[in-house]
Amino acid sequence: MQRRSRGVNIGLLLLLSQIIHVGVNNIPPVTLATLALNIWLFLNPLKPLLSACLSVEKCYQQKDWQRLLLSPLHHADDWHLYFNMASMLWKGIKLERRLGSKWFAYIIATFSLLTGVVYLLLEFALAEFMNEPNLKRNCAVGFSGVLFALKVLNNHYCPGGFVSVLGFPVPNRFACWAELLAIHFLSPGTSFAGHLAGILVGLMYTCGPLKKIMKTCAGIFPSNTGYPRQQYYFNNTGYSGYQGYFPYGGPEYYDVPRNYDMYTAGLSEEEQLERALRASLSDPGSGRSSPPPYGFRLSPEEEMRRRRLHRFDSQRGGPAS
Repeated sequence: MQRRSRGVNIGLLLLLSQIIHVGVNNIPPVTLATLALNIWLFLNPLKPLLSACLSVEKCYQQKDWQRLLLSPLHHADDWHLYFNMASMLWKGIKLERRLGSKWFAYIIATFSLLTGVVYLLLEFALAEFMNEPNLKRNCAVGFSGVLFALKVLNNHYCPGGFVSVLGFPVPNRFACWAELLAIHFLSPGTSFAGHLAGILVGLMYTCGPLKKIMKTCAGIFPSNTGYPRQQYYFNNTGYSGYQGYFPYGGPEYYDVPRNYDMYTAGLSEEEQLERALRASLSDPGSGRSSPPPYGFRLSPEEEMRRRRLHRFDSQRGGPAS
């Protein structure tokens, strides 16, 4: 693995220009936070690449499990960062708008961890099957595995249509496999097992038990149940609102204390009844005995109620008749 260049980071500048072109206000929060974290750790890495990359030898044999968390967030150079984060920008906007920020953040965290685990299993199995111990030393770094998993999700939610891979139209549902082979043959230095691990994790979510397991784990915490799905509506000034959906059951209701004085104006029940009677008789409280306006005639029961109200006002020292 080559050391990162200290010169001008053209890829980073292109990425920043693309983010500005899209508009920071038009990027959902989890997607924006993911981009910012990867850019920050590229400029200020927690560890050198050789101490952050993922391999069977380092993780399993030397028990350096923190690499599972570090490897997706570190990149070999600025172009590696650019291609990964440009892909994350568009996938994140689509998926976060569809799934909601809470659930999308949960997916990003889960996929980041699982792609590393599946990568280690693939490399270990391949090394044992081919009797090649050197495969256990292969060290991978970058967000590519998570992006392949997100690609599977995106293709699952948009199954129709075609995408262009090396100039050839490929159905959406097969696009991730076509891109896996294309990247492997065009860029032999990339991690085939890392990208394959992402595809497998995505299939575990869309076709396997992973989604149900994630929902079950999320249900353990009462504050996380429901996961209302938000759809953002964009314009050139940013978010203009959102619409709530509840894919995992009904909406949540929160017991928020209410100030009922805003509805009753601080009146007691008797005073509210008095005001309601006046309103029903079109009487502003003047106590006049003349017929109400607009030619309405009162029934005997209403006339009796009207007189009781008038006496009630007189006893309380209310408006004079």
